[in-house]
Amino acid sequence: MQDMNTILNHPFLVLALSFVALGFSAHVGAFFAQRRPLQEELRDDFGVVQAAVLTLLGLLIGFTFSMAISRYDLRKTYEEAEANAFGTEYVRADLLPAADGAKVRELLRSYLDQRVLTYITREAEQLRQIDARTAQLQNEMWTAVQTQAAAHPTPVVALAVSGMNDVLNSQGYTQAAYWNRIPVAAWGLVMLIAVCCNLLIGYGARRTSVLLFVVLPLAASISFFLIADIDSPRGGLIRVQPQNLMSLARSLQAH
Repeated sequence: MQDMNTILNHPFLVLALSFVALGFSAHVGAFFAQRRPLQEELRDDFGVVQAAVLTLLGLLIGFTFSMAISRYDLRKTYEEAEANAFGTEYVRADLLPAADGAKVRELLRSYLDQRVLTYITREAEQLRQIDARTAQLQNEMWTAVQTQAAAHPTPVVALAVSGMNDVLNSQGYTQAAYWNRIPVAAWGLVMLIAVCCNLLIGYGARRTSVLLFVVLPLAASISFFLIADIDSPRGGLIRVQPQNLMSLARSLQAH
């Protein structure tokens, strides 16, 4: 399972492995066709089965692509929500006493920098360091507002506490969205149907054709590559860029 997750985090590896596996499946089908050729009186029925399996593959690829898109959109939505939570709490920090408000704003700026780095960093070691720093800043920010809430339990201070709670929760929602990937079982099902399709293509071919045995494997592999790329939060070419967070960071620096 872990090996499969590692493969899915590298879309180009998905492209290469799926193309090799599907191309090999087509040649295996052709090999069995040479050993036991398809009878002509069964060819029409075979064509119906072949078309049905190809249609099923197309539907499964479409559904899987839709799953990847919905997860990508969810990551974008939570990035926007993080930026809104940051901006709101930065303003609400003015409701705290001057010294505490300044401390909270400083912590928020540092925390915002860490959140931006979380989106754009790919190296595992750097991500672990960022996560550790993020957890430390979360504790410091919560302690800063909690102290005031305990000392001055007023509705005004409660607004600052509520805003800080939203900031901390938004990071958890984003992390959950990054963990929410297409299930490995779904990938396995789609690959199994794709292998069956290529076996049938190879078995039903009247003659061996390089073009025939390349088109479907290549088309399916490119589809798998695109799905894996969109579904991979950090390993793909298509990633959520923290545009809202970066815009907020520039705005805070300007002020």
